[in-house]
Amino acid sequence: QVPLVESGGDLVQPGGSLRLSCAFSKRISVNTGMGWYRQAPGKQRELVARILSGRPETTYAESVKGRFTISRDIAKNSLYLQMNNLRPDDTAVYYCNTAPNPRDTVWGQGTQVNVSA
Repeated sequence: QVPLVESGGDLVQPGGSLRLSCAFSKRISVNTGMGWYRQAPGKQRELVARILSGRPETTYAESVKGRFTISRDIAKNSLYLQMNNLRPDDTAVYYCNTAPNPRDTVWGQGTQVNVSA
């Protein structure tokens, strides 16, 4: 399996915005759910947003609902996460993977998001 490649992380001030991107293999079916996960220092990795292309249907963790938007471009085999009104507790390494069941063989390096004044 080819690891997923995330990009777009940066240092941003509270209230700012970022757009994360993820490139994934064509081997992942368009009907497979995809998601964005994050892992903050000292915490377990958590699923923050998920999209099912077949319907389409999106779900979000309560902590990001109303601020984050997940989207998918099937033609480009890409996944995106638009993050608005960022808060310091959004600081984490962000990963993409299949969701809700991530594939251990395709975890990428992630992209670091730092929210700080």
